Amino acid sequence: MNITKISPAVKTEGRYNVFVDNEFSFSLDEVQLVKLGLKKGDEIDETQLYDLKNESNFGKQYIRAIDLISRRLRSEREIRDYAWRKQWTKDNTDRVIGRLQERGYLNDEKFAESFVRSRANTRNFSARRMKVELQKKGIKPEIIAKTMAISDDYDEMAALNTLITKRRNKYDDERKFIAYLARQGFSYDDIKSALAEHDTAN
Repeated sequence: MNITKISPAVKTEGRYNVFVDNEFSFSLDEVQLVKLGLKKGDEIDETQLYDLKNESNFGKQYIRAIDLISRRLRSEREIRDYAWRKQWTKDNTDRVIGRLQERGYLNDEKFAESFVRSRANTRNFSARRMKVELQKKGIKPEIIAKTMAISDDYDEMAALNTLITKRRNKYDDERKFIAYLARQGFSYDDIKSALAEHDTAN
């Protein structure tokens, strides 16, 4: 088998289509193409073709992961879960994760800090609920504890008072409202205290 043509991809800037025996076979980005040293006329066998196609998949998967992270920070588990749903190979998943971490795009500590900061700004997340959400995203307990301990942005009582102000008029039955607040992760004592202060202020 021979590489008979290498040409820029029409739809994706920075990628190049590689033709083997006059038929499109795979695409690579410019860095991969230079690193591999491929050129028109190169002879390849079935094993090399398999490896090149896998390298092509890795490049596309890495760019996809970058795209996901550019929309919002992701945890390592979120990327792994996405890779599993898309049926990436384990080797490529590990390579993508490794490169993302190496370049500073994937960091569970930074993710946890960003998560707490953004939820603190919404003023309706309890500390318990934030911990549960972070656990679901695969963040290790020690990272969660450290992040919650050093966060200056989060004030649980302020979050509870904000939620009471926003939601109380939607409940005619105070017991149901208390149950709602408890489901958000706030303690019963804090709820009763905040409601009492809210009643006094009003």
